[in-house]
Amino acid sequence: MSLSKKSKTISRTVLPGEIQLLLKQAVKATYPTVFRPMLASLAKGPFDEPGWVYEVKWDGYRAVVGINKGAVSISSRSEKSFNEQFYPLYDVFKSWKLNIVLDGEIVVIDEKGKSDFGKLQNWRSEADGHLIFYAFDILWLEGYDLTGLPLTQRKEILQLVLPENESVRFSQDLKTTGTEAFRAASKLGLEGLIAKKEDSIYQPGVRTRAWMKVKTQRRQEVVIGGYTVNDGTPKLFSSLLVGVYEDGRLHYIGKVGTGFTRKMQEAMMKDFHPLVTKKCPFTEVPDVNQPSRFRPNPPHATVVWLKPMLVGEVSFAELTRDGVMRHPSFEGMRTDKNAREVVLERAVDTTGTDEDIQEEQKDKIITPADNHTRKTLLNPKDATQVRTVAGKELKFTNLNKVFWPKDGVTKRDMLNYYFQIAPYILPYLNDRPLTLNRHPNGINGKNFYQKDVKGKVPDWMKTFPYRSEGDERDKEFLVCTDEASLLYVAALGCIEMNPWSSRIVSPDHPDWCIIDLDPDKNPFTQVIQAAQVTHDVLEEVGVPSCCKTSGSTGLHIYIPLGAKYTYEDSKEFARKIVKIVHERLPKFTSIERRVADRKGKIYLDFLQNRPQATVAGPYSLRPKPGATVSMPLHWEEVKKGLKMQDFTILNAVKRAEAEGDLFAPVLQKGINLEKVLQRIEELYEER
Repeated sequence: MSLSKKSKTISRTVLPGEIQLLLKQAVKATYPTVFRPMLASLAKGPFDEPGWVYEVKWDGYRAVVGINKGAVSISSRSEKSFNEQFYPLYDVFKSWKLNIVLDGEIVVIDEKGKSDFGKLQNWRSEADGHLIFYAFDILWLEGYDLTGLPLTQRKEILQLVLPENESVRFSQDLKTTGTEAFRAASKLGLEGLIAKKEDSIYQPGVRTRAWMKVKTQRRQEVVIGGYTVNDGTPKLFSSLLVGVYEDGRLHYIGKVGTGFTRKMQEAMMKDFHPLVTKKCPFTEVPDVNQPSRFRPNPPHATVVWLKPMLVGEVSFAELTRDGVMRHPSFEGMRTDKNAREVVLERAVDTTGTDEDIQEEQKDKIITPADNHTRKTLLNPKDATQVRTVAGKELKFTNLNKVFWPKDGVTKRDMLNYYFQIAPYILPYLNDRPLTLNRHPNGINGKNFYQKDVKGKVPDWMKTFPYRSEGDERDKEFLVCTDEASLLYVAALGCIEMNPWSSRIVSPDHPDWCIIDLDPDKNPFTQVIQAAQVTHDVLEEVGVPSCCKTSGSTGLHIYIPLGAKYTYEDSKEFARKIVKIVHERLPKFTSIERRVADRKGKIYLDFLQNRPQATVAGPYSLRPKPGATVSMPLHWEEVKKGLKMQDFTILNAVKRAEAEGDLFAPVLQKGINLEKVLQRIEELYEER
């Protein structure tokens, strides 16, 4: 069909002649039979350069769509057909009266328009999410090869020719600078940006610096070469062993143990079974049972090797000098990628040309400093120091005062700790009112609690109004917002940080539910057993949970709620869980509120889930001998031999850096409480 006869497929405000004018510089060519998309290089970071345009980097499957004489082909980067898998898009393209080849991304978007790769991976029908094809380039149109035209001209043609459809959208340029676009993408939680030279031609199958991807977090495609199963784990597998190809050989780059749901693992195991092999696919056999400084006694893991045919995607913090990923998290399977094509993505400079930047030579000459470990804020000498933190000038006094006498730990040490642990602790303090427990003279001096800070803190500090029962005076809680407010609170002598479970934006709806295992004089082995049983019960009803030491004598178990339910909902849910736990461990647990009624048993405390109730937050120091820390744990660590004294001010920062934030799932999507309560009723209450 000629362009002049298809005006119905083009916006009424556009004349076919406008497209024909743009096509004058294109070369006539037959419909292509092979679709190889152009590939982007990885940039080291955002940049502002003249002659570049910026697009959203959609988190989905790259796809090339070809339509010719009514025949439709939707194919992946590795030429796998998506026709059946994404049938609604196939039906849309089948209805078009165009002969065309498009380049774009298949995504599933949420209610805010943000692409969700997890939903795309699990997409089976339209009930699973809104399927979209974002078109960002055009390669061929009605007998014309457009790959030799500059990008801006191809985009103009693409925007004019695309029929209006909710499921096929034009990927708009971001009308701003690269750094501003990157800042916005980061704030919105997008995967990143694609920067493209305005005058770039389309080079099929070529990875070029004319297109650069700028990621808000590091992502890497990986080949799955095996999995591990820890002794005693209820999971189908504990971690994936992954690698990338280099010179035709599979090199191991890490063990991925987070980011899986039970449903994902069940689906993955079906793919794993036919690929099981006795031979390790990596160039060197990884030591999966190697102890570390912070996990000297890890659970023993059994390895199952797999033929290297499956591809996944992971996010991670950085690569070590040994080429191993730090803090990797599984994002999903990549059924659209060929395992043999998976190589390590190396970030490149965004200035200069391929010829004048020799990355490998530069790496041999320059060894960058390791900036991962945060340095201390205060020097070891001056008793009074002034520092600027987050743009606020703070004065720190009495720094030589010993706060933990038996351990020789000073106020300075405490402040340095909170400065170093800030990236890990702040997600659990930000925008939350705090109850201040002040120890101005250390753990052996008198302490006092303070809630009302009205008129007693700097103007730059955020507060939250309240009134006490029976007291008509206006009062204000202090609210933590950043490093400056965290250190200001610590400088008041607040050894521990006690945040609300809810934020001021939704003060009546907690982000998490807490089950506090509070022993009397019980041996800690019983506390551990109570935690294990609590974990078992939660697993049985499909509820994710995280465990941490209290830093005192007990353990805290957190369950993500996502601020979707009230404190009363949270409390009653916790009550149901601890009731089941108590029924299994009646000899040494109690759910009685009055201490005298507990008779020396471990209190399964569900009443922490009340408005304004607080416990020491994750990574908080405690005013206890040894300068202990309320430390997040791997569930495998909750076993005999665990000691509160294993986690102190001396090793907590390094452990957090080595293990990552084990409590991160607490702030992710909350549980569906209605479904969980129904499950509890089916399993326990109908018996």
